[in-house]
Amino acid sequence: MDAVMCAMMNTAQWRLRRHAVTRDRLESYLAACDGLDHRGYYGLPEELRNVPATVWKRDGHHLSWTSPVPGEHPENNVARAFLHETDSSGKAPTLILMHALMSANDFGYRRIAARFNKQGWNVLFPHLPYHYSRKPKGYTNGALTITSDLVRNAETLRQSVIELRQLIRWARRRGSSRVAVLATSYGAWVTALTLPLEETDFSILLQPVADVGHATFGSPASRMMAGLLRKNGIHRDAIDRHAHLSSPERLRPITRPDRITVIGGTHDRLSAPESLKSLCASWGGARYLEVNQGHFGYGAMRCALAEADRYL
Repeated sequence: MDAVMCAMMNTAQWRLRRHAVTRDRLESYLAACDGLDHRGYYGLPEELRNVPATVWKRDGHHLSWTSPVPGEHPENNVARAFLHETDSSGKAPTLILMHALMSANDFGYRRIAARFNKQGWNVLFPHLPYHYSRKPKGYTNGALTITSDLVRNAETLRQSVIELRQLIRWARRRGSSRVAVLATSYGAWVTALTLPLEETDFSILLQPVADVGHATFGSPASRMMAGLLRKNGIHRDAIDRHAHLSSPERLRPITRPDRITVIGGTHDRLSAPESLKSLCASWGGARYLEVNQGHFGYGAMRCALAEADRYL
């Protein structure tokens, strides 16, 4: 399964090969980021610019708001989330489900949401940038999230983290005393970067990106991207310059370590078990579990749901 999915990702990178960032453009962006800290880079608009609070729109089960990090594609500039509610509505605890990169459909996530609804939890399912309702015309689902345009990758990651922060706060203001996150792959990376800024009741991260340099230049899913970047004179040291903002291992969550679980796959070559164990150690002893699969598979989610029952 990993071989098939990696081939698909490399094909998507090849189709977007003209998007490869130039060395000069990347250098300019990294220079602008050198003086930024994590809180400033992922800061909420009302905190940084003294602007009015976010305006939320509710249409049935659909929640939408203007993205705090607008870009060139209008479809992606409106953030959206699907709300699966229990009978107790806003006062119930809330779980936020963060999907994976290029997630094909939300069928499995709907089943997970129904499971938590039965246990008395509301569930929010946000559409990550360039996915689902936010997919620009002419592109496949999620294709623009990670490409050889490293500047857009960084800004998309920033967009994702800030929007997750906004959702966590929306759930709290609505009345949820407990807000938790269950996140997969890219969504788990986003969550890992959010935890130093927002406290959760518990967080379960399935195979997050812990070693960003490896994910860009050493992963079997990024071979095409790495080749395009090297052709433009860009190497791993560029990733290292942004690590203070994009590497979870450089940060410390405010959620207690005993309320964080990281799940790895024994045969995962995208988010290697060694990098995830190192991440848990750097976070003060977050719980690490491992299942017998690669990066793609269903064992990790089964493990995550059993782990969630323990926290509930």
